[in-house]
Amino acid sequence: MMSSGACLAMRCAARVSAKNITSTVTRSLSSIAANCNTTLNNNNTASRRGLDSSSSLASHMSLLSLSSTKSPSSSLLSNNIRTQSSTAAAPQKSQLGEPITFLTLNNLADNPGAVKRARRVGRGIGSSKGKTCGRGHKGQKSRAGKGVHPTFEGGQTKFYKRLPKMGRMKNAKFKLELIPLNVGKVQDYVTMGRLVPERSDGVLTMRDFVKAGMFPASSIKSGVKLLGDGKTFVKDKLLLEVPWASASAIAAIEAKGGYVTTVHYNRLALRAHLKPHKFPTKPKAARAPEGEGATEHDKHLLPKRARPPPKYMQYYTDYEKRGYLN
Repeated sequence: MMSSGACLAMRCAARVSAKNITSTVTRSLSSIAANCNTTLNNNNTASRRGLDSSSSLASHMSLLSLSSTKSPSSSLLSNNIRTQSSTAAAPQKSQLGEPITFLTLNNLADNPGAVKRARRVGRGIGSSKGKTCGRGHKGQKSRAGKGVHPTFEGGQTKFYKRLPKMGRMKNAKFKLELIPLNVGKVQDYVTMGRLVPERSDGVLTMRDFVKAGMFPASSIKSGVKLLGDGKTFVKDKLLLEVPWASASAIAAIEAKGGYVTTVHYNRLALRAHLKPHKFPTKPKAARAPEGEGATEHDKHLLPKRARPPPKYMQYYTDYEKRGYLN
């Protein structure tokens, strides 16, 4: 058993050692804080470039956390160091605004969501459209070729065939697609010198109209109809040969001493008239002597012109229509 004096001596020695330890920790903490400030000042530039300076303070922060229970001044110092380290580690925000982008060919694109990608079929069961691609098993609709026609009714007579034919439905296949041509326009082209007859007798035909650029040959489906618009400007003696002509156009041409003849052209005759070079060339022995009156039609073997069908026979045999068969 120890005496009371020995216990008192041991208590005094423990207090002195505790004071020495506290003073030693305080001096070490002050030296650590000085070193931290120096490190922060040296690494300030490196922290702006994205470098992490908090790693250099990790060991010092661990010491401060262990010694925070020893002294209240150490906890305040550790909080100060943490604040400085977080400020140094955070990159500084740029004071400039958002970057300006210009529209160029390399960044030209549709708006987001403007184009929707189609589903690719036949790419496995995970795509929900694999194997049969959503068409099911067998049947006419699963085969290639788009299935049945929209008007198919299972084999019975279709609805549009059950309706009676009426009005222009009966005569649609006999419709003529005629190009309107006014006598005033013919006179203008003659005055400009663009419309010149190819034939030696001076008669203007549809081939002359095409060569003058009044309309292309491909636009002539059934022929040309001569109309009387601009008849007050007619001043020359015009000789015309067209498939169709109105009464006012005939009167305006004949008032100046000219005449109009209506001639029938079927599809083959119309092609031979507009494009005679598409037909075989005549042999030299069968050709007429080339002179001033020779035309392109004289150089080729052209089919014989067909007579008008019964529907138009009355028109081309009527003198009032100036038909060529009257």
